[in-house]
Amino acid sequence: MRVFETEVRVRYQETDQMGVVYHANYLTWFEIGRTELIREAGVPYSHFERRGILLPVVNVHIQYKSPARYDDAITIRTSVKHFTGVRITFGYEVFRSHTGQLLASGETEHVWVNQEFKPINLRKEWPEMAALIEEMLG
Repeated sequence: MRVFETEVRVRYQETDQMGVVYHANYLTWFEIGRTELIREAGVPYSHFERRGILLPVVNVHIQYKSPARYDDAITIRTSVKHFTGVRITFGYEVFRSHTGQLLASGETEHVWVNQEFKPINLRKEWPEMAALIEEMLG
C-alpha cells in the first residue's frame, strides 16, 4: 500500500475556545490528503469533474488521540485502503510533524457517481484511472 504525505500548518481559525483544533477540521485535512493523493497519481480532482464523475462521502470514521494546537505543523498520511470499482475507502493518519505523535486516524468511504448521483463503476467508466487506484493498493 502506497502512503502519501501532505504537510499543513494549523491556522488560528481552526482552533476553538480551548485552544485546540475543532474536531470537524480533521475532515478538511482528510480532504486535503485525499486530493493530494489523487493529484500525485497524476490526475487532479478537476479531471474527474470534467468527465462527469463525482466522489461523494458516504461514511466517515475518526478516532482522536491527542489535540493539535495553533501553529502546529502536521503531516497527513493518506492511503487507499479498499477499492471495488464502485466504492473506495481512504485511510488517514494525522501526526504532529516535529514529534511524530499521532493526533488522529480515520477513514472515509466514497461512492463513484455520475452527475445525476447514480453509482457508476470506475473500472468501466475510466479503466485507466481504476488501474492507477489499484496500483496504490499495493
